[in-house]
Amino acid sequence: MRLLQTMAGAEVGGAEAFFVRLAIAFQKAGVDQRVVIRRDPARARALREGGVRAVELPFGGRMDFRTRPALQREIERSRPDIVLSWMSRASWATPKAEGQQSYKLIGRLGGYYDLKYYRHCDYLVGNTQDIVRHIVEAGFDKDRAFYLPNFVHAPQGEAISRVGFDTPVDVPLLLAMGRLHENKGFDVLLHAMKSLPDHWLWIAGEGPEAAALNRLSRDLGVSDRVRFLGWRDDSDALMQACDVFICSSRHEPLGNIVLEAWAAGKPVVAAAAAGPASLIGDDEAGLLVPVEDSDAIASAVLRLADAPGLGPSLAAEGRQRYERDYTEDAVVAKYLAFFESVR
Repeated sequence: MRLLQTMAGAEVGGAEAFFVRLAIAFQKAGVDQRVVIRRDPARARALREGGVRAVELPFGGRMDFRTRPALQREIERSRPDIVLSWMSRASWATPKAEGQQSYKLIGRLGGYYDLKYYRHCDYLVGNTQDIVRHIVEAGFDKDRAFYLPNFVHAPQGEAISRVGFDTPVDVPLLLAMGRLHENKGFDVLLHAMKSLPDHWLWIAGEGPEAAALNRLSRDLGVSDRVRFLGWRDDSDALMQACDVFICSSRHEPLGNIVLEAWAAGKPVVAAAAAGPASLIGDDEAGLLVPVEDSDAIASAVLRLADAPGLGPSLAAEGRQRYERDYTEDAVVAKYLAFFESVR
């Protein structure tokens, strides 16, 4: 089977990071693939280090007259059986098979996107069941919409030292990660810290709310126990260092960060946005709380502190779910089986 993938995403983001992981995983599995990306030296380097050569094209706006013809030539050269396009810009630019071509065009969605860029696809893939529901409710044929999950890697290295972030080694440490954006609800989490005087918090990420969140932590009187770590590429080491992982998002279609916490064997407290709610479901692999409820977050964290056996039990169930459904081997096998079924 010959595969061609197209990706025109931003410099950083969850879908972009997973694209790189999946492309490298396909390469390791022996898939005959070709990868076409929007010009991005860092992404091209990450792919190259994983053994994947990427063709870089502009993937510009409507005045970009180069990308589509160049992409068509790449398709003609590689003669793929499957073309997998990622997100709206790449899907818009990637043509449906015509004439003597016989490939199946599959659009992959990691959010609740407008389907106007995907209508020409033969199949659509959502990385949560709720995104598949969105696809069908938007009018796409339910028999051509499929669920395929993401995978994350289990931590390989040691926990990062708390000393480097001026954090006592013997305090209960909470960790939150993500873009510093209103959707992530970090402001809600900072309010919860007022009711958690014995806990410390690390927030890893960058974004437009950085200054406002720093200011809020000072206004709430919790800044002495909160550390803003900036953008990090060592999330596994951070995860190893914490005691509880917190996902406070107002909107979270999937929740890769929940999977990362499960892979690290950490208990999770999560606001019941669509993704975390779908993953955790029954409170057996984490504690779900209402969205935008700082008191509920604080209560869940204190519940873990007051019941020493609860955290390990939640973490063990999360790790079991990760090993069953969200490892690299499990997800690559699902993708390859899907490709074979539609080629």
